[in-house]
Amino acid sequence: MPEKRGPVPVAITGILVIILTLVLAFNAPRLLQGGTTYQAEFGEAAGLMSGDLVTVAGVEAGRVDSVELAGDRVLATFTVTDAWVGDETSASIEIKTLLGAKYLALDPRGARAMPADATIPLARTASPFDVVEAFNGLSGTIDELDTDQLATSLNTLSDTFRDTPPEVRGALDGLSRLSRTIASRDEEIKRLLGGTRQLSAVLADRNAEFETLLSDGNLLLAEIQNRKDAISALLDGTRELSVQLRGLVADNQEQLNPTLEALDRVAAVLERNRDNLDEALEKQAVFTRLFANAVGNGRWFDNYVCALVPPAFGPINSGGC
Repeated sequence: MPEKRGPVPVAITGILVIILTLVLAFNAPRLLQGGTTYQAEFGEAAGLMSGDLVTVAGVEAGRVDSVELAGDRVLATFTVTDAWVGDETSASIEIKTLLGAKYLALDPRGARAMPADATIPLARTASPFDVVEAFNGLSGTIDELDTDQLATSLNTLSDTFRDTPPEVRGALDGLSRLSRTIASRDEEIKRLLGGTRQLSAVLADRNAEFETLLSDGNLLLAEIQNRKDAISALLDGTRELSVQLRGLVADNQEQLNPTLEALDRVAAVLERNRDNLDEALEKQAVFTRLFANAVGNGRWFDNYVCALVPPAFGPINSGGC
């Protein structure tokens, strides 16, 4: 007789099995996808996120697994599948779309393959130039610029070089007119840059919505393509069915012709007797109703016949019908 196990070992074994199942479930995508995992150090994340595309020499080769802060730098972990990565490979964060989506680009270099879990140092990585921050900085610089003083300085410079040769004087006159134009359009430039800054902020805030919109658009196009394939397959099947039916009719034409001729004669007879059939169906309703009343009480006929017995016979028929 087998020895009975205690509840404590059974509980410990069950907990270990549950933990192992959870670990396998969370790592199933990586285990199924395979590939080699690497890391890269960057001075800033620049909008790179987990799940972004990884390219090797411009070809899609994997995805970014995680982006986290590691001291004074950012550590990006990514997986590459079916691509060679050298030990001198450089990495850069590139701009994928005008809406700010990023991807990780690898430039494979070196004579030997990079070991798994190796890290690309900060010296061989680069981050993109952020257009939103550039517009914000330009707006702040323009706000602090004294356009009146700039115009006065350029006018003074033009007056100083007034007696110079015509070529230099013409250039300075043009520079002076440019300064006056900038000074006269100061408010318009400020409003333009302010609107640009607001637009860039709105686009940055709605980045997730734009990505969702583009993703849904891709799904819609994929579904349309799938339906197109289904409709094409249906049309091909219909064409094949018509070919088979045509062959069936041709093979059985001798047997089908007498049958079709007999069917035509039956249809002609029914057409000639349409009025009689209509009248028979109309009168059949009355007969069916009366017959149902007669046999509707069981296994016998139930009916009433008036004036079958003269009124003088018995009290039942004393009053007649």
